[in-house]
Amino acid sequence: MSLGLLGNKIGMTQIFDESGNIIPVTILKIGPCVVTQIKTVLTDGYNAIQIGYGAVASKYLTQPELGHLQKSNIQPLKYLKEFRINNPEEFTVGQILNVESFDAGQLINITGKSSGKGFSGLQKRHNFTRGPMTHGSKNHRAPGSIGMGTSPGRVLPGKKMAGQLGNKITNIRKLKIIQVNNDENILVVKGSVPGKPGNLLSITTSE
Repeated sequence: MSLGLLGNKIGMTQIFDESGNIIPVTILKIGPCVVTQIKTVLTDGYNAIQIGYGAVASKYLTQPELGHLQKSNIQPLKYLKEFRINNPEEFTVGQILNVESFDAGQLINITGKSSGKGFSGLQKRHNFTRGPMTHGSKNHRAPGSIGMGTSPGRVLPGKKMAGQLGNKITNIRKLKIIQVNNDENILVVKGSVPGKPGNLLSITTSE
């Protein structure tokens, strides 16, 4: 895994390019993130860095979280996340990472929690086709058969059924960066990203 940053979704809009084409974009506020811990093969068995994002009052953190950050003399941070890297020696604890590590035109992967859509039926959740609506059919949006009879005499695990849709971690790959604003720590990305405005996002460079 490559180095990534944490940020928040601000919302969607559209911009025009030089040819006058409309580009749908999402605006993200990224970082600044602080390197809170460096893990190496010698000490932890693998190479990674832990980064923190979102300054908060110390009363919102637990004692272990506070102790972990105070050990490195870092202010209280709301979110901590690890990213696997190959070159931990290039980073120092307390180092600030921001949008300068990204360039316009670069491809990135964005991970976040998708918008929750509540309890949804099969047509909306799994794209099932419905039954006929006329000619006395009594099968409209029903699931139909959910398994065999005497053998195996049960519903097999993993069967697609109605249930909660959304509200789970989703990864969108290879989104193109349109603009980078270093002063405001803003990233403008082509297309949509998971979740509602304000949601926490994890941004990594696309391999």
